[in-house]
Amino acid sequence: MDATPPQHLSARKKPRQARSAATLEAIFEATIQVLLREGIHRLTTTRVAERAGVSVGTMYQYFPHKQALLYALNERYLDLVAERVEAACQAQYGASTKTMVEVLVTTYWQAKTERSEVTRALYRSAVELDNEALIDAFARRMDAATIAMLKSAPDAVYANIDLVNVTLLSVIFGTVRNDFERDLPASEQAEIRHQLTLMCLSYLEMSGG
Repeated sequence: MDATPPQHLSARKKPRQARSAATLEAIFEATIQVLLREGIHRLTTTRVAERAGVSVGTMYQYFPHKQALLYALNERYLDLVAERVEAACQAQYGASTKTMVEVLVTTYWQAKTERSEVTRALYRSAVELDNEALIDAFARRMDAATIAMLKSAPDAVYANIDLVNVTLLSVIFGTVRNDFERDLPASEQAEIRHQLTLMCLSYLEMSGG
């Protein structure tokens, strides 16, 4: 993510080799497991190190404390979501608006709900963090990806595409978050996703001429 973290939340070092990257992935996955099993208040770097099978010293090489670890974990999560949406949007350049909306809603929905318990845990963990820069960087990536896609649509031209885009994403983000926070049954989720697609498509059809 193209965001500079607050100094007190910065990682001590970045992985430069495949082995270091694998260690970092193990630490991240272990953090998720401890969050889900123990909760945010019982999460410590020591517990994570034990779960990941690394020494406390190795953990400390990367993260000086729990908050820095949580910041990095949230950054990794948002990176993965952004990458999926960016790839999906690029693949739809020149497609119809209907197809764009269907793909955008489906991609974001799946990215956020495939491991909904993890998404919920990360939202709770973010309360303790100064992550404004991280959220802003994520929003900029999402805006750039969806605006570029919408501009390529052969069947619509928007007088104020920035406004249209932020409204569209606000509706999608809010609906998806409501869905996984309420932990709705799969059948209801599928119907809501369908209704969300129809709502977004109707809005774009009225906004583009």
